[in-house]
Amino acid sequence: MTFQGSLLDIGTDIGPGPLGTTVRRRPLTEGAWVDVRRGWFGGADVLFDRLLTGVAWRAERRQMYERVVEVPRLLCFYDEDDRLPHPALDAAREALNAHYAAELGEPLRTAGLCLYRDGRDSVAWHGDTIGRGSTEDTMVAILSIGTPRALALRPRGGGPTVRYEVGHGDLLVMGGSCQRTWEHAVPKTARPTGPRISIQFRPRGVR
Repeated sequence: MTFQGSLLDIGTDIGPGPLGTTVRRRPLTEGAWVDVRRGWFGGADVLFDRLLTGVAWRAERRQMYERVVEVPRLLCFYDEDDRLPHPALDAAREALNAHYAAELGEPLRTAGLCLYRDGRDSVAWHGDTIGRGSTEDTMVAILSIGTPRALALRPRGGGPTVRYEVGHGDLLVMGGSCQRTWEHAVPKTARPTGPRISIQFRPRGVR
């Protein structure tokens, strides 16, 4: 897997930038919303390399109807008492908690990491509804590093698709009723595509 870093990222301190008024919110329907902060994370090239080589990535297999299939991406999950694989991720979570504390009413505690190795890796349409996300408004904050990939959202039950090209160092936050009333996906692509790492910060009891 090879990723072409950015010359603009050379010499940049590793860590999150400001949030505040730099965040752009898009209201959806039924109380769902999406926030986007482009280029939020500085030094993303270094973080990408550290996570790519330092995380204990694992492949998973899941039951799909009558057969067991390979999950088309590599995974690693850090529960709330686990040490995150790089201190810059602690700083990112602290910055998110400070920005969203009043709105969310609780801290983000866990971190799920996904490695999309190329355009064949993907995640199908779903909402994070294992646990409290199935009945309560919640928040999932996604830091993306590596090759840009599309993240698509659509209302449950059908409707127009909203599509974001999530790039290197970008932040995308899904909030309100988004996990219950909308679905999201990272679709496969036939284009030559390098690797991407997605870091998803969630509150306790949301998967």
